[in-house]
Amino acid sequence: MALDRSPIISQLQPGAALEVIPVTPDLINASQTAPSANESKETPVDASNITQPIPADLLNPFAPAPANPTQKGPRGILYDFNEGVRVKLPKGNWKVALKDVHAGNTLFLADITEESMVASARKYYVPFSFEVIDNDSGEVVISHEMNLKNREVLVQFPVGTLGDSIAWFSYLERFRIKHDCKLTCVMSDLISPLFEETYPQIRFITKEKVESLNTYATYYIGLFFRGDVENKQPADFRLVGLHKTAAYILGVDTKESPPTVQSFDRTIPEKYVCIAVQSSTQCKYWNNPFGWRDVVKHLKAKGYRVLCIDKSDTHGAGLTWNYIPHGAEDFTGPHPLTERAALLQHAEMFIGVSSGLSWLAWACGTPVVMISGMTHPINEFESPYRIHNTNVCNSCWNDGQIIFDHFDFLWCPRHKGTERQFECSRLITSEHVTRAIDRCIVDLNGELPEPELKAKSGLLK
Repeated sequence: MALDRSPIISQLQPGAALEVIPVTPDLINASQTAPSANESKETPVDASNITQPIPADLLNPFAPAPANPTQKGPRGILYDFNEGVRVKLPKGNWKVALKDVHAGNTLFLADITEESMVASARKYYVPFSFEVIDNDSGEVVISHEMNLKNREVLVQFPVGTLGDSIAWFSYLERFRIKHDCKLTCVMSDLISPLFEETYPQIRFITKEKVESLNTYATYYIGLFFRGDVENKQPADFRLVGLHKTAAYILGVDTKESPPTVQSFDRTIPEKYVCIAVQSSTQCKYWNNPFGWRDVVKHLKAKGYRVLCIDKSDTHGAGLTWNYIPHGAEDFTGPHPLTERAALLQHAEMFIGVSSGLSWLAWACGTPVVMISGMTHPINEFESPYRIHNTNVCNSCWNDGQIIFDHFDFLWCPRHKGTERQFECSRLITSEHVTRAIDRCIVDLNGELPEPELKAKSGLLK
């Protein structure tokens, strides 16, 4: 990858001459050319591929950092860590150094005379320090090492992403404990009720309320499809997993663990299984035309009620639409996620695709049979019942050479428009899934369910 060796100085008065000494040029980048965390450098969208409206939150997922640093230093110097380390200097004769404390690297060193903002290229967690020296007197005016203990820290999740928010949340709590900080999380108020009771030391707000905060540091958790060129993630999420990317961005242990969701009482006395078949794009569906019908029949033959808990009973775009499976009980609708959690906590298992409800089932401690061909198994949580067919094209989502097109509902980057389109899930057979279901049943009960035992013994006619 070509390195941008330009300095990280944003001029408030254009045209001023600066002497720049980039000590480690591979670690710096020009802040005047790098986007802020709420901007996008994705390739412009081809309008001919758009088959559904573009959500505003997808185009602008994060609240912007304050225009000026929030912390006051001596002699009019301002600083914070709300988009990496930022130091704003009044006119003077300064020498400025930015450092990575753990690595022992000086990231930037320069003499500055004009009013300027100096900012690091990296926007994820780095243990930064900085120093400002008055060149006229040789005085160290300020030397500050980032310390989050008892500081106001903001972590922003993109609004409206259910599965991602659940996947990342345990790393957020791990970060709070590690740094003993006063943590605020930007999260959709549709999702935060899942965690407000079990994580009382985290403050939850919506994106609209960020402007009123006076935070010391901010971190942005997201799926950045341009690898590391945007300096928003230290590891490409496609290589480490959707959930573990949060650990890398926040600088915490990557060990996988589900977050804790508050407990709910059981409301259905019979044994039941929850399923969810819908998703945001067709490549995430189980595209076997007989698959869900066969699974529902298989479960009902074993004596289970089968509840479909999707938000919508029908979803699609253009001429392509997906419907609730025949034989499933219709529990669809825009119900609160706490109600979905209550159903999932007492379900025998959950069967679904790579979508938000699978992550919610995981958080609820429910065994998950996940069916996905377009994502590699490393992308999601570990499950002994993960369904993936490596005999056909698969895992395009985790291909670092492919950028997912959020706006093409029929996206299939390798085989769109051919007879191989969606073969990654279309050729996952019903038998593949039902075998995993039967393994799950045996693991849960140590035996086959009662109706099947009776049938084998001749008691059930």
